Amino acid sequence: MMFELCFTRRYSMSHRLYNIKQGKCYVPHGHNEYVKVHLVATGDDRLDGVSNMSNQFETLKKTWHGWIDNFVDHTMQLSDQDPLLSYFKENEPENLPRLMITPGDPTTEVLAACFFSKINAFLKADDINMKCVRVDVEETPTNTVVFHGDPDQAISFGDYDGPDVPWWQRADMSINDL
Repeated sequence: MMFELCFTRRYSMSHRLYNIKQGKCYVPHGHNEYVKVHLVATGDDRLDGVSNMSNQFETLKKTWHGWIDNFVDHTMQLSDQDPLLSYFKENEPENLPRLMITPGDPTTEVLAACFFSKINAFLKADDINMKCVRVDVEETPTNTVVFHGDPDQAISFGDYDGPDVPWWQRADMSINDL
C-alpha cells in the first residue's frame, strides 16, 4: 500500500543551450514550464482513522512552492560554461541571483534531475517523512521530461566549478553557486 502525492507548479524561464551552436536553442529564448513532483512516504503510510493524511499538503508544499515561485520563476538558466556569465558578472552583478546555473547546458533533463535533488534536500531538512520519487518537467505542451532515480548518477558535474555541495543538493533557496 502506498499513497503518492503529486504537486504541480508553473514558472516562466529563459535559457539557451550554449553547446549546441547550430541549433535554434543556442539563441536565448523562453518557456512557461510546469514541474510536477511525486512524493511517497518513507515510513508507515497507513491512514490513522482521524486526519487520514500522509502529510498535510500545506506543509509539503510550503518550501517547494516558495522556492519555485520566488527563486526559479523568471530566471535565466545558463550553462556554467556559458560566456554570458562573464557578461553578467561584469555588467549586471545585481542580476546574478536570477541566474540558474547548471553543469553543462540547462536542458530539461538536467533541470529535472536538479529539481529532484533539491526537493529531497528540502524534505529532509524540514524533517518530513516523505521523499520525491519522480519529477516531470513539461517544457512545452508536447515535450515533457520525466526523471526518477539517483540524480547524483545522472548529473555530470566533474567540471562544475562550484562547492562540494552544489546548489541543487542544498536545502536553501539557491539556484546557483556564484
